[in-house]
Amino acid sequence: MNDPSTDRVGDTAVARCVAGSADVFAAEHWGRAPLLSAAASLPRDFTDLFDAHAVDELVSARGLRTPFLRMAKEGSVLPAARFTRGGGAGASVADQAADDKVLTAMADGSTLVLQGLHRTWPPLVEFGAKLADELGHPVQINAYITPPQNQGFSPHYDVHDVFVLQVTGRKKWTVHRPVVEDPLANQPWDARRSLVEARTAEAPVLETVLAPGDAVYLPRGTIHAAQALGELSIHLTVGVHPLTRYDLVQRLLEAVQDDPALRASLPMGVDLADPAVLAPALQDTVGALQRALADVPVSRVADELGTNLMRRTRPVALGPLAQLDLAERLAVDTALRLRAALRYRFADTGERLQIVLLDRTVELPAGTAEAVKIALAGAPFTPANLPGLEPAEQLTLARRLVREGLLVVA
Repeated sequence: MNDPSTDRVGDTAVARCVAGSADVFAAEHWGRAPLLSAAASLPRDFTDLFDAHAVDELVSARGLRTPFLRMAKEGSVLPAARFTRGGGAGASVADQAADDKVLTAMADGSTLVLQGLHRTWPPLVEFGAKLADELGHPVQINAYITPPQNQGFSPHYDVHDVFVLQVTGRKKWTVHRPVVEDPLANQPWDARRSLVEARTAEAPVLETVLAPGDAVYLPRGTIHAAQALGELSIHLTVGVHPLTRYDLVQRLLEAVQDDPALRASLPMGVDLADPAVLAPALQDTVGALQRALADVPVSRVADELGTNLMRRTRPVALGPLAQLDLAERLAVDTALRLRAALRYRFADTGERLQIVLLDRTVELPAGTAEAVKIALAGAPFTPANLPGLEPAEQLTLARRLVREGLLVVA
């Protein structure tokens, strides 16, 4: 994972989202407090990432299907049939975006939401992977396209942090303090609708109009609502799904299930719903849990979190045909680098090296250890830079790592 604090200002994905240094943001705002960043304090606007032409192309030419798009009006989500239909001959799935239906719905005041753009729109595929790498947490990116003077969704909170990046138009944002601090995925706002409505009757903690190039960060649980003003508004919502201490609790509980004392059956023939009956068993279980937790190795929890992150994040995209071509024409002076935002685990068993990826393990000879460490360090290199190997071996190793999708051209 990259360290955003070591990069030049403006070179990082984090710097595109927040004013000031990543260190200050991490210490004062991450998971704590909203942050408004004016366009003048950010490196540039967001039109290189997304714009109105991207919206039109995605809706009309990319064959998007639900749930990669949805529509809403005045707080209610529209039925998919209002903006989708079958794709016709050779593409007869029933839920593809229908550009004419989307046009009609937007002319009637509906907001269009394009979801999962970190998987479907190339500039955001790269940006999302880079941001996830810098933050160390999974990222998703949606776009909200709202007609003038309309509000797509009622006041609510998200169970993930968000960076709002205003692309075009202006939108008024009203932000209130949480009713649930740091809500988890199983604590959504609609289960607390009345509390949310009551909170919005209080004075907001932030009320602002985002203009093109402005950004705002909202920690999960922050109640917010947005309304387009006198023109079409497009903004990106970058959702960050943070790993939490509750994730650690879950990993710890999975680890202690190996302890027989914590798998024993509770007594039979008694009323386990009676607190007085349950109390001794509960006390014994707490004691056994404390003893078992003390013996859980940090490495086990770290490995499981690592696997979780591999599953929920995606490295920068690569082209299979381009990779095969690179492997064929590879020379000792070809500049290579590690595929950006790639997550892996490296293990040296003494006899074989193992590079553990999400769905496979790449095994290499033990004698390549020093060369592999150079290849996976992240800095650009050439096969000729790989230590401890003959020229032919250098090419063989580099070619293998290119074909496995670990290395790309620098």
